[in-house]
Amino acid sequence: MKRVVITGLGAVTPIGNDVSSYWNGLVHGKNGIDFITRFDTSDLRAKLAAEIKDFDVTEYMDKSEIRRTDKFVQYSIAASTQAVNDSGIEGNIAPERFGVYYGSGIGGFDTFVSEHNTYLSRGPQRVSPHFIAKMIPNMGAGNIAIRFGAKGPCISISTACATGTSAIGEAYRAIKGGYADAIIAGGVDAAVSPFAMAGFINCMALTESTNKDAASIPFDKRRSGFVMGEGAGTVIVEEYEHAKARGAKIYAEVCGYGSTCDAFHVTAPDSEAEAPGRAITDCYKEAGLEIDADKIYINAHGTSTPLNDKTETKAIKIAFGDDAYKVHISSTKSMTGHLLGAAGAIEAIAAIKALENNIIPPTIGYKESDEECDLNYTPNKALSTELELTMSTSLGFGGHNACVAFKKIK
Repeated sequence: MKRVVITGLGAVTPIGNDVSSYWNGLVHGKNGIDFITRFDTSDLRAKLAAEIKDFDVTEYMDKSEIRRTDKFVQYSIAASTQAVNDSGIEGNIAPERFGVYYGSGIGGFDTFVSEHNTYLSRGPQRVSPHFIAKMIPNMGAGNIAIRFGAKGPCISISTACATGTSAIGEAYRAIKGGYADAIIAGGVDAAVSPFAMAGFINCMALTESTNKDAASIPFDKRRSGFVMGEGAGTVIVEEYEHAKARGAKIYAEVCGYGSTCDAFHVTAPDSEAEAPGRAITDCYKEAGLEIDADKIYINAHGTSTPLNDKTETKAIKIAFGDDAYKVHISSTKSMTGHLLGAAGAIEAIAAIKALENNIIPPTIGYKESDEECDLNYTPNKALSTELELTMSTSLGFGGHNACVAFKKIK
């Protein structure tokens, strides 16, 4: 089997529209959550979101492309352009060996709502001919492949909130098995909209807190639901010898991946935590490292919902036993909110940067401990410590669980 590494990173997030500003924001505990500015929330019980700010799409796309694409495609193109440029892969790989594994949990939500309204108010003849191509979730992957001439495997993965992690993990497996030399992998979502908010509110997923500093508070006893976020994360996953031959910068080696399903309920996690525990265990076993638990960092899914956080805590205990209390953990959703299909991708980037810098980003807003969430969640301040393995976990609606691991290249 081939070795697999990360050679490029790109991010559009609520706390920064490139990897440098995103990582700096994480380390310094920057809160990207605030009152929604894009639409009137008078009729909504949830008033807060983690919106993308100061994003200039014209840096990445011309006006005709912008008109033909939904916001989720625009975010994915921006993050992927950053990652491709960072990696130097463009022009240094055979197109048929260059793939895209990129997903969205929801797809073109704004486009769907807008064109539905047009249909109702102006009739079917006025629905845009670009409607379908703007809306369908695979168009993030499709447009990325077109932009960079990637003619290898192009797969759009949708595993709800585990999408970004699943995409990176499956790209790792594809390269490990020899099916591609490099893959643009990640996830995106852009669902900060009244209709999407209403749906998540009514299924009891979103917090109704109006205190932006106490809204997304993973593992805290006061937690009451997640905060909607948006954005995209992209990594370049590459075969090690291919990367080495072209002199690429290597951030980390991908060394493990676990993927399971609760097969239990469409929204609620199974409180037994067997399946997410197994995903973490499988990932850790594949990494095959004999290291001290205090040199491991897990970027947790940590959504700030009552069920998720205690279930994930239990899953980590299943995977690590008594050593779970030594493992460093944090949830960066305390700063970014929940980016749905993009969450696993930007959190994988956080795990990679943590490994590179030996810094664990904090879980901000943490004040009140919960007896069912009793591990080390790195409260409120970043921690400098030697790391040898970092992991990112994701748990999605439908019972999807995924975990990916990274180690320093040797």
